[in-house]
Amino acid sequence: MDNKTTIEDIKKQIKTFCDERDWDQFHNAKDLAIGVSTEANELLDIFRFKTEKQIEQYFKDEKKRLEITEEMSDVLYFVLRLAQRYGIDVSTEFNKKMIKNGIKYPVELCKSLNASYKEL
Repeated sequence: MDNKTTIEDIKKQIKTFCDERDWDQFHNAKDLAIGVSTEANELLDIFRFKTEKQIEQYFKDEKKRLEITEEMSDVLYFVLRLAQRYGIDVSTEFNKKMIKNGIKYPVELCKSLNASYKEL
């Protein structure tokens, strides 16, 4: 459960899983980043050419929802494996990035606006 599991818990689980399979030799930064992209594209493919109504139905359909959550989990696995292998504190880095995003997207300019920071 999200409210009971820490990022560190998941990183440890991933490390154990990979150590048992001797996968460090295959998990360099490049290949893990490729894994993030590949899995993100598999997630994106689920939604390609679908209307908003169809997508909403996907989340109500048990089989489609499982497909979505499995792809999301694959993306998360590769992101956290990359962090685990290279000693990146995801929470710290995420918080730093959110501060930058707050500067880039100030509420007074962005509220209810769907625009790139370049368009502000």
